[in-house]
Amino acid sequence: MPHVLLIEDDTSVRDGMELVLRRHAYDVSVAGTGEEALPLLDGLPGKPIELVVLDLMLPGMDGFEVCRGIRARSTIPVIMLTARGDDQDIVTGLEAGADDYVVKPVTARVLEARIRAALRRAEPAPGSAPGEQHAGLVIDRVGLTVTKLGAPVPLPPMELRLLLELSAAPGRVFSREQLLTSVWDLDYLGDSRLVDAAVRRLRTKIEDVPAKPRYIQTVRGFGYRFGPL
Repeated sequence: MPHVLLIEDDTSVRDGMELVLRRHAYDVSVAGTGEEALPLLDGLPGKPIELVVLDLMLPGMDGFEVCRGIRARSTIPVIMLTARGDDQDIVTGLEAGADDYVVKPVTARVLEARIRAALRRAEPAPGSAPGEQHAGLVIDRVGLTVTKLGAPVPLPPMELRLLLELSAAPGRVFSREQLLTSVWDLDYLGDSRLVDAAVRRLRTKIEDVPAKPRYIQTVRGFGYRFGPL
C-alpha cells in the first residue's frame, strides 16, 4: 500500500480525496498547511511517504514554497493541484520541482491514474550496463545513480527517467510528444510544459552552464537530443 501525503487546506476537498485514495488501497497522511506537512515527510516508522499531492493555494506557506521545501530534502514525486489552470501557476509549480499537475475539480479516476503513473515512474527501470560514461557524466542504469566528475547528482524519479530516456540514444532527436509518452506514461494532449520544465531543472543539475547546455540540446521546432558536445 503506497503511502501518500495529501496537502490540502479545504476540509471537504481533503476528506473527499482521502476517502478516494483509501478506497484505492493507499495509506494516506493529511495536512492542511505547508508548515504542518513538511515534518510529515519522514512518514511513519517503516512506512515512508512515497508521493505528495500538493494544493498550490495554501494559507501561510503557499504550494510553491512547500514544493521547494520538499525538493530540498527529498526526490519523491509531487503532484500539484491548481484550481485555475493558470499558465503561470503551472509553470512556476513545475519549476519549483513538481512532477505533474492536475487542475481542480478533478475526478477520482483521473487523480488515481496520475498517482499510479507517478509511482510507476519512481520504480526502478530496467537498463543496460551500469556506468555509462558521457564526458564526465556517469549514468548507472542498474543502480539508478548519476555522478558528475565523481560527485553524486541527486535526481527526482521523473528527471532521472528523462535523462535515462534521452541518454539511451545519444544524437537521436526526441519530440516532446515522444517524451511525454515514454517518460510520463500518460497522454497529456501535447502539453509540452512538463517536458520543458523538466529539461530546465535537469540542466541546472548536470550542465556547467545551463544556458549553454553541453549534454541536453534543444533542436528548435523538433525537441531535444542528448550530446554531449
